Amino acid sequence: MLKVTFCTYDKPGCVGGPFSWLQRLLPALREHGIEARCLIFLHHGDTGPSLEAFLSEGIACESILCHDRTEDRVNWVLERLRENPPDVFVPNLPVAAYFAGTWMRSAGIPTVGILHSDDPYYRALQDEFVFGAEKFQLSGLACVSQELKAQVLARNPANTRVWRIPYGVPVPTESVGRAPGTLRLAFVGRLAEEQKRISEVTRALCRVAREIPGTTAILYGDGPERTAVEAILADEGYDLPVRLGGLIPSDRIQEVLFQCDVIVLLSDYEGLPIALMEAMACGCVPVCLRMRSGIPELVEDGVTGLLVDDRGDGFVAAIRRLEEEPGLWARLSTAARARIESEFSDKVCNAKWAAVLHELGKGTKFSSPIEIPRRLRLPPMNPALETSENRRGPAPLPVQLWRRGRMMAGRIRRQLLGQ
Repeated sequence: MLKVTFCTYDKPGCVGGPFSWLQRLLPALREHGIEARCLIFLHHGDTGPSLEAFLSEGIACESILCHDRTEDRVNWVLERLRENPPDVFVPNLPVAAYFAGTWMRSAGIPTVGILHSDDPYYRALQDEFVFGAEKFQLSGLACVSQELKAQVLARNPANTRVWRIPYGVPVPTESVGRAPGTLRLAFVGRLAEEQKRISEVTRALCRVAREIPGTTAILYGDGPERTAVEAILADEGYDLPVRLGGLIPSDRIQEVLFQCDVIVLLSDYEGLPIALMEAMACGCVPVCLRMRSGIPELVEDGVTGLLVDDRGDGFVAAIRRLEEEPGLWARLSTAARARIESEFSDKVCNAKWAAVLHELGKGTKFSSPIEIPRRLRLPPMNPALETSENRRGPAPLPVQLWRRGRMMAGRIRRQLLGQ
């Protein structure tokens, strides 16, 4: 059986596409002859929804509190991988895991990164690990949308293979049933101004509830602008059927979306929004701002949903069409669900991941043991990755001695095990 190790972040209340997708993918890989393990950097606690989901599915996991410097995190990953070498290594988000891939490839083990979105963080990952110094370049890069893949290929990567592998979502056996005379709108995502423009979205939902009879709206999620959203609802949304619904666990998203008719996404940019896909799989009609990445693959205007050019009059006109134009909502609902089932279901997309991993794993040749360098020489920190790194100079002497003792203990243990 092919052995693949993933690496990710986790923390209490951690939700979102890069995490809910991984929670489904790892158990599903067993059906394709792949044994998946996961290394997890924990923030703000000793557990999180991904760790709990993996353990409940019998996925082998190792975790550590993420308080060390980047160099220490790299060493921790390499220590774990040396003890149980995989055939393929897949870092999902942590910069330290991407750096660890350098020594994995030196040992003959391919490393595959993941491009989840079109934003400065993921562009910086490309700069460092696809187009940066050759020693740090990935074996492969999986892009969740065709637009993201096209952006990478336009820069002509020299040593990194590039694939488009969308997220996959489950397709329920039943579809949303809309009650006559009502139109239930939902937003699902981070309550943030950056990317999501949540204040404008909240005002847009208040406006359609005020101007279009029978329309209700609910915002699911949490984030830094929750207080601002509450203030808008208390002011512009006073006495309107618009409210906050709170944070939804990843495994309950579709259960909640069955109580909605329309999924609203008016972001500045996206990768491949998994909440939108979950909603379309349930038969919710998407109404989205026209944007280049991800959305055009899912939402074809007038066929699988509606695209708008603004969060004002254009958005209101689209909602009015769904309310007043006979048969439009039902036609779009059926087509949206069919688009997900044919191209973006978990079965379809899990099979694509399995095919890539098997292809890479067949060529794995352990040329040497995985090295744990005594001193890491990393490139200068990329400013766009600064929030995910910690390179504040050398650790205090007691910490250095403790780490040195930990490494010596690891070498002794491997010697006793005959490695």
